[in-house]
Amino acid sequence: MRGHIERGPFLLALLAALALAGCLSGIGAGGAGAGTALAEDGAQSSGTVGNEHARVGDIWYLALPAPHNTSARPIEITRVAVDHVPAGIELLGYGAYDLDDTEGLPLLTKKNGAHTPDFEKLRNYATKPVKVAAGTESDIFYLAEVRITAPPNDTLRECRFSYRQGGTAYTQTLGCEVELKVAE
Repeated sequence: MRGHIERGPFLLALLAALALAGCLSGIGAGGAGAGTALAEDGAQSSGTVGNEHARVGDIWYLALPAPHNTSARPIEITRVAVDHVPAGIELLGYGAYDLDDTEGLPLLTKKNGAHTPDFEKLRNYATKPVKVAAGTESDIFYLAEVRITAPPNDTLRECRFSYRQGGTAYTQTLGCEVELKVAE
């Protein structure tokens, strides 16, 4: 009989497709699931870091939350991003640096400042995934480089980490907030 679809195999395929769609409902943009491996209670997630004496044209480095893998399996961080960059601030790029090379975690520092590491001369670990062992805090931290183009109208906030764990891709957004005010 032409045009006849056998119901048995068709219904089975339809049910399989619906079941798969239900399994994928927790997957976000880009096919990554919502991650939970990173600690959400670090120093950068506990308040707002800022400076009230910034100037248009200044370049600043801001540290993203230090990766602390609280899970029982290792992760590989593949990408970071600041999700909310307000008008008046231009995002120039990201880097990943060893805490020993920078003598600690520079939460917010102005380029060429007295105590600012020379990031351009340090090894940038962001060229490949950064591995963080299970239950440990990474010695590698990420930072964003930004330029003030006009008095910012809001804070920078929401730091997103993309990582792999056991062959599966995840994204996790951690709290972080930086306020740069242009001096009058």
